[in-house]
Amino acid sequence: MKKSILRQYARLIARTGAHIQKGQQAVVYAELDQPDFVTMVVEECYKAGASKVEVEWSHQALQLLHTRYRSLKTLCKVEDWEIERLRHRTETLPARIYLLSEDPDGLSRIRKEKYAKSMRARSLVAKPFRDAADNRYPWCIAAVPGEKWAKKLFPTLSRHQAVERLWQAILSASRVVEGQDAEQNWIEHNRILKDRCQKINALQLKSLHYTASNGTDLTVGLMPQAEFLGGGEETLSGQFYHPNIPSEEIFTTPLRGAADGVVVSSKPFSYRGQLIQSFRMRFEQGRVVEVDSPDAKQLLEQMLDSDEGARYLGECALVPFDSPINNSGLLFYNTLFDENAVCHLALGAGFNNCVRDYDQYTLEELRQMGVNDSIIHEDIMIGTADLKIDGVTIDGKTVAIFRNGSFAL
Repeated sequence: MKKSILRQYARLIARTGAHIQKGQQAVVYAELDQPDFVTMVVEECYKAGASKVEVEWSHQALQLLHTRYRSLKTLCKVEDWEIERLRHRTETLPARIYLLSEDPDGLSRIRKEKYAKSMRARSLVAKPFRDAADNRYPWCIAAVPGEKWAKKLFPTLSRHQAVERLWQAILSASRVVEGQDAEQNWIEHNRILKDRCQKINALQLKSLHYTASNGTDLTVGLMPQAEFLGGGEETLSGQFYHPNIPSEEIFTTPLRGAADGVVVSSKPFSYRGQLIQSFRMRFEQGRVVEVDSPDAKQLLEQMLDSDEGARYLGECALVPFDSPINNSGLLFYNTLFDENAVCHLALGAGFNNCVRDYDQYTLEELRQMGVNDSIIHEDIMIGTADLKIDGVTIDGKTVAIFRNGSFAL
């Protein structure tokens, strides 16, 4: 891939995604797959004015070894220096950039129960710091090709060819096109997403009813104080940023306890490095009470047992079936892309900033309004070519939101 277009992508991530400000610190989280591009992103952060940029590397092979050889007690323990780092970053609020490239099924051989218990224990320690920093720093999730990920998408190609093809797919989905201004492309795309939000928020919906021929038949209640968001967001201090590159969704936080019916997945998703091909979930009074899966029932039950809030919805996201990512014909096996291919729901934590004037409320007040609280937030894809969504307004009118998988507004 040409360095010039990779440089443009790195600049987009630093300046439009995380929107680094002069004097701001940044942290980049990455796997070992694309060190040259990570270096490029760090340089673009500095060019944007960052005072300090740190890189934290991870590697799935090491995670497998740690989980195999360490005791459960050791895996669960969060060291004092790790707690101090969490506290320090809660105080300094660096911009955070997550560069995804891991193998979607890279932890399939992990000791699942041991790993789940350790992740839950560590997440509970980190949660108070995460809550304290919520909506106070800019962040951006983007992707780069990993060889194993690329070979999963393009198994008949050589490793080099597969990585090149995945680069092309990532850049296209991210609106980075040679000869075009990627940042200007995102300004225009952001305008389109904001326009969709305005149209649907004007309806004043109180519920959404999803139906599809695969068996999905689910009604989800919405909070009267909540609204749909999409595209760029702002921190509490007013710093504008784009959390996801790419992004095709508009989304809201549903009302905890108000979901009834059945939902059937339409695409696989990777949960902590383990690929789940398909599943069916049944909700009663907002809570998942039954889950079926031919290949991952135990793994899904572990996810749903992460904490009390893991069985409740935290997000309803609308993405047209004819989105650019879905029209590419590729199944990415990566939630960042597949969630932006079709409509999805998320189990776990809701988004506080979907509540109007959320900065005027305490966390406890937001949760009392109906924002779900959890240590997880896992997106499940449910969009199909025949997905139908009807909205019911606060005055009882039924409005067509989706027909044949795409917006009917």
